[in-house]
Amino acid sequence: MPTLKQLTDDFLAQRRIAVAGVSRTGQSPANAIYRKLKENGFTVYAINPNADMVEGEKAYPNVAAIPDAVDGVVIVTTPDATEQVVRDCHAAGVKRVWIHQGFVHGSSLTTSAVQYARDHDMTVIAGACPMMFLKPDFFHGGMRWVLGATGKLPA
Repeated sequence: MPTLKQLTDDFLAQRRIAVAGVSRTGQSPANAIYRKLKENGFTVYAINPNADMVEGEKAYPNVAAIPDAVDGVVIVTTPDATEQVVRDCHAAGVKRVWIHQGFVHGSSLTTSAVQYARDHDMTVIAGACPMMFLKPDFFHGGMRWVLGATGKLPA
């Protein structure tokens, strides 16, 4: 089984990433992840079924509505929406999902979503936050170190 480092390295080696859960107000962790991915040179797509525009750009109701092929999806939704997003990713042919787990703003993780992804040969990062693995981010990098040192990063 791949390590968290191998999984995150593979996910972040992709260039076209969608973020599910980006809000219209710009105040959610999904928006921060969306912006940080853009700052790091990724082509990023916002998924929000209730918005036409977020962060000044077109938003899509689901991954299937994105006109370009997507390499991975970061899921930053309420837990009750997570499994449907994973199912949508599978239906659209997306092989990589990162299910966000925040330590301040809550988690999108559900056992059923992780199991669905694994059962359908999808690569799943079950927890943590992409911000901990993107540069430069002193706060999140420090959090990654602390969680790693205390054994609280997902395996």
